[in-house]
Amino acid sequence: MSKNIHTEAVDQLFEAILCLKNREECYTFFEDVCTINELLSLSQRFEVAKMLREKKTYLEISEKTGASTATISRVNRSLTYGNDGYEMVFKRLEKE
Repeated sequence: MSKNIHTEAVDQLFEAILCLKNREECYTFFEDVCTINELLSLSQRFEVAKMLREKKTYLEISEKTGASTATISRVNRSLTYGNDGYEMVFKRLEKE
């Protein structure tokens, strides 16, 4: 059974993130909230998602990002069967 992430604490975290105004504020906040490894893992998954969208192979992705095939597979499942969160963000980034 999956955990419910819709909690008051998560709502408060997202509200905090939404009030950040620029990249520098993001660095300041996330360096306090996350460990370096957590932040690098999140950014690695985002890079993996971009490369999967570009139809790169698992080998190409692993070589460029250092991600394991398990991580690549997990991200691929999110892209295929997830809530379209990656796709929503990619489309918005493309408009900029």
